[in-house]
Amino acid sequence: MSLTKEITDKKVNFEFNKEFINLFSKKIKDNDTNFLNSTLKELHPSDSADIIENLVPENRSKLIELEGFNLDPEIFIELNESIQTEIFIILSIESIANILKRLESDNALKILENLDEKKKNTVLDKLPPKNRFLLREGLNSPEDSAARIMQREFTAIPSNWSVGQTIDYLRENKELPEEFLEIFIVDSNFKPIGTVPSSKVLRASRESKMNSIMNETQVLIPVNMDKEEVGHIFENYNLVSAGVVDKDNKLVGMITGDDVFTVLKEEAEEDVLRLAGVGDEEITDSIFQKTKRRFNWLLLNLITALLATWVISKFGATIEQMVALAFLMPIVASMGGNAGMQTLAVTIRALATRELSSSNFGKVVTKEFVIGILNGIIFAIITGIVVQLWFKEINLSILIAASMILNMIAAGLFGILVPVSLKKFNIDPAIASSVFVPTITDVIGFLSFLGMGAYFFYG
Repeated sequence: MSLTKEITDKKVNFEFNKEFINLFSKKIKDNDTNFLNSTLKELHPSDSADIIENLVPENRSKLIELEGFNLDPEIFIELNESIQTEIFIILSIESIANILKRLESDNALKILENLDEKKKNTVLDKLPPKNRFLLREGLNSPEDSAARIMQREFTAIPSNWSVGQTIDYLRENKELPEEFLEIFIVDSNFKPIGTVPSSKVLRASRESKMNSIMNETQVLIPVNMDKEEVGHIFENYNLVSAGVVDKDNKLVGMITGDDVFTVLKEEAEEDVLRLAGVGDEEITDSIFQKTKRRFNWLLLNLITALLATWVISKFGATIEQMVALAFLMPIVASMGGNAGMQTLAVTIRALATRELSSSNFGKVVTKEFVIGILNGIIFAIITGIVVQLWFKEINLSILIAASMILNMIAAGLFGILVPVSLKKFNIDPAIASSVFVPTITDVIGFLSFLGMGAYFFYG
């Protein structure tokens, strides 16, 4: 175990091994709450969460149930959702409510939305009226909207205030966020008219008016905007924070860079997992949960594989005439499938980052078509030479070369056309395309290879 580099009162770059986990587990069994509390307290919440996640379920349950053990809310929000759900079962309603009260509204909402409806309402009833109102308002917002990731705690002041008034207000008001980089300037209707960096307030004279030092140019986020779109706005404009406004353009919240980073990370992870057909699977999920999530995907793959097999079955006589065709079919299919997945991966990324649009769609399709031709010709030559040296059969070499060109072109085209088409029908291209594209390239590969073989050479 090593602890290096201190930041304020927390230690980061914590490395733990099996021996440390065993030691921590032993302390749980010994009911050594002093060791457990002090160890987790001195670590960054993220590292503390890693320790809890790496415990076996029995020890994790015993830890939470230990009298005198204090679960820091900052640690709790760093736990993955499956572990949070596991802990929810153990914690009392009062304990959950106490955790939520000590968190910023966006983090509290993130935890609350993972509870079942009955427990959710019971917990809300235990919260102070203000907290309860803000969280209910968040829960009533669309699931993927800006309202779900914004925090309701922000700093806003009237435009006619002086810098001195603002500083005194910031010092005396205990309900303001603990950390903020921007101060929002609002008019009499609470509509944002500008922002002032907190550093600028410290440098200006106390007599200066806030509206004289504010930045009038500001990026405002509609409360119902999709959170993925929010991420793109932050990325495009290099924002650290941004105000959130309702339909009347009144300031209702603030989104910070760390929240957006989490959104972009989750979206990227989601796309990668969906391309592999495992959805939102977590490493801590049970065997049953993992099996259930993967079943539908594997079933769909089985159906598509049967389709490709059916295509092959139609050319049984041709394969019997020239057994070498059976040997070479996987080459055509696999090359097309891999080329299709390359194009698919690039397309999914371009769709996610909004780089692919109607204005450049034709150009991108043309580019993939040309790439397919070039790759097809190159690999047709390579494969044709190898097959000729192997089987000494010129017709077979010509056949596989031609099939390679056709399949590589198809792979490039369908690798972009399938996800874009699915996007048009509001179907997630990441989860569906990786089934359809390989199937299409397999079918086209087998049809071209066996079809041309049956018609021109071995029919």
